[in-house]
Amino acid sequence: MTERFSRAKVMALFAFFVGSVLMLFLAWHPSQAQAKLVPVRLQLKWFPQAQFAGYLIAKEKGYFREEGLDVTLLPIGDQSPIQTVVAGGADFGTTWITDFLTARAQGLPVVHFAQMFQQSGYAMVALKKTGISSPADFKGKKIGIWPAGNEYPALALLKRFNLTTSLDTPNNPDVELITYGFDPGLVFPDKVDVASAMLYNELNQIIGLGFPLEDLTVLRLPDYGINLLEDLMFTTERVLNEANFKGSGQSGKAIAAKLLKASLKGWDEAVNNQGEAVQIVLPFCGATCQGSGSQSDPVKHQTWQMTEIAKLYQAGPTLTGNAGYLDPEVFKANVATLKSLNILKGDVDPKAVTYEVWEMATGKKAPV
Repeated sequence: MTERFSRAKVMALFAFFVGSVLMLFLAWHPSQAQAKLVPVRLQLKWFPQAQFAGYLIAKEKGYFREEGLDVTLLPIGDQSPIQTVVAGGADFGTTWITDFLTARAQGLPVVHFAQMFQQSGYAMVALKKTGISSPADFKGKKIGIWPAGNEYPALALLKRFNLTTSLDTPNNPDVELITYGFDPGLVFPDKVDVASAMLYNELNQIIGLGFPLEDLTVLRLPDYGINLLEDLMFTTERVLNEANFKGSGQSGKAIAAKLLKASLKGWDEAVNNQGEAVQIVLPFCGATCQGSGSQSDPVKHQTWQMTEIAKLYQAGPTLTGNAGYLDPEVFKANVATLKSLNILKGDVDPKAVTYEVWEMATGKKAPV
């Protein structure tokens, strides 16, 4: 009886010792401990699709976890992520530079810390049979635009060609603007002569509606000097200035840098392995991933999207090894474009953009 008790006691002590060692190991190796991951909410500008492939890959392949982050990716649809992040519903977000700059001008304390897409994917699409071959041919036509600030690139293009619109000239404008909710099937080609389209999404949807690419005139806005940048990463001054982000013992800037580092790794992998990226994206997809008509196959549509998204990422600073870097000259040009539309009334607060997070994430000095 004494021998059995003695053996049991030894086994209990041994188990206690092993458990204690394991707990110490996990305490010294946070990446191994689930409880040590810092919860982070990243608000996406739209529903899950290849537009966000880099973030989805970073999550699925554990790149966020390698940085000690437990990242939740939040879809938002056609609303602005700015409001969600400012209200505290998310810690970080992705949006277009037009949304960002107008929000900052309105006094919202948002801060740009990474530019993921280095070229605009915005285009205007018309049937060739309309005779439209350049924006100069828009006069007397009906132009389809999007709501909620997504119309600014189209308005900038019209202004560049000195075309008045039904927004600024109610009587006898050069073009009539028709606002619709992103789906080109709602208006093209019966209700508008020209539709707004992202090269990676709505253009392929228009093709799916039965209009082959060879029958379309696709006017890419950067070809006409309108390169209002799209997907960027941002947060608030409050988050960046936090000394102890969610009790992690790390600053908000340090967390932002880790988020960016993992995101860039995901994006590099997405553009270099596009077929695999599409397969990772598909399980997250809903109806928005299916395209339309003959292009309603989600695999085909997301493959198209990934191909076009890669072009937007692999441009500008990315080509010189500086992915995620906001080119100051391009930024100045974007500000000037919005000023010309009277969307911005004055200069942008210098605190609206920080390069510190990018430097921390990449270990490089920003070539400002």
